Amino acid sequence: MRQTLLRRVVIGTAALGLTCVTGPAVAGTQAPVVPSTNAPVKVTLTVQGPNGPLFHGKIRTKGHDVTTATGGTHKCDGTNGGAYPTKVPTPTAALDDAAQRYHFAWDGTWYPAFDDFFVDTIKNVSGGASAYWNISVNGTPTPVGGCQFKLNTGDQVAFTWTAF
Repeated sequence: MRQTLLRRVVIGTAALGLTCVTGPAVAGTQAPVVPSTNAPVKVTLTVQGPNGPLFHGKIRTKGHDVTTATGGTHKCDGTNGGAYPTKVPTPTAALDDAAQRYHFAWDGTWYPAFDDFFVDTIKNVSGGASAYWNISVNGTPTPVGGCQFKLNTGDQVAFTWTAF
């Protein structure tokens, strides 16, 4: 038994050494370079509260880390939940950029299981127990969270207070 174990170790070590020495099967090949898809885009952002518009304007955005008082700092760049292999602009990043540029507050809870924020409050308007902030792009609700949806130049992004 000891000889069998020793033989396996020697053969395994030799095979590993051969693999390390010979390298890839095709000399000179490298992993493909994935082009960056996180170029800034210009979108129109609308925040519709229960009593009318809270914000409307054009925003230049790209995926980035987002910090909220409740949720802390987390990436919000489309790689959340494995949605995209590289960083991309997202609706929640656009909201964050608008809030910073136009000096209004928003807050969101971070949910690790979803790898995303849930927007709780925008400009002191909270969803509370009877409403939530719906995210839509070009008139269609996003099927994923606001850190997992890719935006393109010209998209119409809306955060709409929606009662149950």
